[in-house]
Amino acid sequence: MNLGPITIPWELIRIVVALVAILLFIVVNAGLVLVYLERKIAGFIQRRPGPYEVGPHGSLQLIVDGVKLLGKELHTPACGDKLLFWAAPILAFTPIPLLFLPMPFARNLVGLDSELGMVLILAFAGLNVLALCLAGWGSFNKWSLLGAIRSVSQAVAYEIPLLLTVLSVVLMAGTLKLSTIVEGQGTWPWQWYWLRQPLGFCVFFVCMLAETNRAPFDLPEAESELAAGFHTEYSGLGFGIFFLSEYAAMIVGSSVCVTLFLGGWQGPFLPGFIWFVAKVYALLLTMMWIRWTFPRVRFDQLLTISWRWLIPLSLLNLVATAFFMKL
Repeated sequence: MNLGPITIPWELIRIVVALVAILLFIVVNAGLVLVYLERKIAGFIQRRPGPYEVGPHGSLQLIVDGVKLLGKELHTPACGDKLLFWAAPILAFTPIPLLFLPMPFARNLVGLDSELGMVLILAFAGLNVLALCLAGWGSFNKWSLLGAIRSVSQAVAYEIPLLLTVLSVVLMAGTLKLSTIVEGQGTWPWQWYWLRQPLGFCVFFVCMLAETNRAPFDLPEAESELAAGFHTEYSGLGFGIFFLSEYAAMIVGSSVCVTLFLGGWQGPFLPGFIWFVAKVYALLLTMMWIRWTFPRVRFDQLLTISWRWLIPLSLLNLVATAFFMKL
């Protein structure tokens, strides 16, 4: 029986190849480069060398730490829910590669150039809160549960101004397609949306710090208050996956910010991919500087910043954007 010519699913193959490349990008940047930079920047700000002994200037310390985490026993709390406990770190990391799929790293360098790329990122990014809830509930630990509760409150408070800010940029660009948003901005810095949306850029950056649980908004895992919060009971591979997910989420947030406000891969003289990575790392270094410079806020201050300031400001920015776009 002749079944006809076999159709090769090129689009599916391209997505699979893109996911493999994205996983490699996450492991190299989130698992190695960012952790090393974090330790060195912390050491510089605190006037100490940071990792120094293992390898040249401590460059091999990360590999040693990774082997140590892999060699630790996988411990489950005696009274905890084993299914929820181990589903949490898996759920925390699984959406991360999907968030990079619609991200335009350069011209024609995008895994899935979807018309609803921004919606895909916002939808899958919300799963991280569910992962923290499962970790807190499944651990059967009061500190973990408090961290999970804080995480939900923080996510609800800061997702509202973040979405309103994204909507302001979408109104200006007239599309949810990330590559089109980048192409709508010019090559030079004064053509990027951060100058036309300065308030939106500031609100988005603050919300990005809160959504990625970075200091001074790291209340779900406050070591001095909750003994590490939602991941108190995790060790070895479970802790390592949470650790990797947090740094990967930082890269995702910075990439979205670069795409919406800083021209994406646009820039003079250098290739687009180099510009994109340079802008992302500029934001990442700023986040690290903030962590090791400013103290952690109280939880009531965390919610007050969002409900009293960021939400009204983002609403005002959205109304002003709609007004000027109508004119």
